[in-house]
Amino acid sequence: MHKSLAMLALAAASLCAAGAQASTNLVKNGDFELTSNGTSKQLNEGNYARDDRTYLTDWSSKGYNFVLNGNNIDDTNAKTALALWGPNSYSGRGPQNGLGVSPTGGNVLAADWDYFPGPVTQLVSGLVTGQAYTLSFSYGAGQQVGFRGDNLVNYWDVALGNSKQQTASLANVSQGFTGWHQTSMTFTATNSSELLSFMAKGSPSGAPPFMLLDGVSLVSAVPEPSTWGMLLGGLGLLGFMARRRKVS
Repeated sequence: MHKSLAMLALAAASLCAAGAQASTNLVKNGDFELTSNGTSKQLNEGNYARDDRTYLTDWSSKGYNFVLNGNNIDDTNAKTALALWGPNSYSGRGPQNGLGVSPTGGNVLAADWDYFPGPVTQLVSGLVTGQAYTLSFSYGAGQQVGFRGDNLVNYWDVALGNSKQQTASLANVSQGFTGWHQTSMTFTATNSSELLSFMAKGSPSGAPPFMLLDGVSLVSAVPEPSTWGMLLGGLGLLGFMARRRKVS
């Protein structure tokens, strides 16, 4: 009987974990796959149309920001306006710095913190005032192909409404890549809709740096009602089994 109770406890815990992970992502197009007018061109700013800009669905941009195709992010032979140093640069003669696709694959956001820096933003709706939310994403740092120089400080300045946090800083050597890193932050909503903002920061200036971003997710840090229901049901079953054990 002890074994049965242990198995039920494990099942209840697993149900809670599954329910928490199934929370709805409030960020739209957090993998940057929805674009128009091609990739690897500077993101469009404002509401006016330009043929030489990429349009990123659900996001707004101000600054020297791009969406790069993760499959040719370092391919200087591809028909792109921007590439980063990597193994495929100049027909495979680029540095073997490990630059490759992000953990989630596909497109990535790239932002230069030195040349006309500006934020990439999205107005997030569906928040509950006073509730905590977990923001998760992948990030890294690279350098524009054709340039050299160390970038010792590279990080994202992240804000949800008036609350701001920073990622850990990454040091990148000339023609290098820092690798992909995963991070999570907790924010508490102060309104039902708040502006989510990513701003690339770093130093020293003079060596075209690019902060990279992908897989942005914002979910409730509090289990959803369905999760609580599963937990209570599991606990009730545990209580029933315990009572049966006493009777026997």
